[in-house]
Amino acid sequence: MGLLSELKLAVPWGHIAVKVWGLQKNPPVLCLHGWLDNANSFDKLIPFLPKDFCYVAMDFGGHGLSTHYSPGLPYYHHNFVSEVRRVVSAFKWTRLSLLGHSFGGVVGGLFACMFPEMVDKLILLDSTPLLMDLNEVENIMTYRRKNIEQTLKVEDSQKPPGIFSPEEMLHELLTKNSHLNEDCGELLLQRGTTKVAEGLVLNRDQRLSWPQYSFDFMGKELTMHSLRRLQASVLIIKALDGYYDVRRENDLNKASFLLMLDILRSTLKEVSCVARKLMGWGCICSEPHFIQPLNSFGSPGLAHSRSK
Repeated sequence: MGLLSELKLAVPWGHIAVKVWGLQKNPPVLCLHGWLDNANSFDKLIPFLPKDFCYVAMDFGGHGLSTHYSPGLPYYHHNFVSEVRRVVSAFKWTRLSLLGHSFGGVVGGLFACMFPEMVDKLILLDSTPLLMDLNEVENIMTYRRKNIEQTLKVEDSQKPPGIFSPEEMLHELLTKNSHLNEDCGELLLQRGTTKVAEGLVLNRDQRLSWPQYSFDFMGKELTMHSLRRLQASVLIIKALDGYYDVRRENDLNKASFLLMLDILRSTLKEVSCVARKLMGWGCICSEPHFIQPLNSFGSPGLAHSRSK
């Protein structure tokens, strides 16, 4: 299934860039990329998926080819959820499935909780539907403070983006992301950089920094209430060596993830969670063949599965 079109959807601050595979008359699947990635993340995965869907991969604001947010407007978690709703409206969809990788899965999960009647299936690739912090009451003010401070710091610096040769840019990306191979690094940089006379500059907004400064963490009670609003079938594919917490020091403690999984299984009729030995966040680009369970996500296979 080849790429059919590249589109720019108008929004008040500019545009949201999307890529479309398949016929738009087919049931839609909106693909949501990970933090600081872009829509090219799905290029190697789409050919492995069922052909009778229309797949749309979007660049979140400040990522890929989408417009940066206006000066003074920070990148909050719920703003990305709002972007998803704008894309849904632009295509005039009344119902869709969401395929989210890492951060994109968290955005998709929150959208599915806010707009439960619109989401048919929620597929999370090395992700969780929400971000729960069991110490949320103690930490929430720290998160909000750091988000504001980081935004002001970047705005005050007025530092121009760095210019690198293609080789330097690729080396920097692979050094910071050991799960990526060279082919996947080049694929992400195709959409994530712009060529200038002296070399390449990153497209992403410099205000995008550590993800925990932008995420909306929830306490246990709000997480339980939100997840119980879900109406979608849910498929979670976890990389055994992937992230279980946005703060890596908490990865060994999977309490939040396991509690959310228990809530989903006690609430929904159609829940499946599988684990694969994969290279974490790079899995959809470096190892697209791993997603065999997705081949059932448009068929009765997922609709009748429930793992406990």
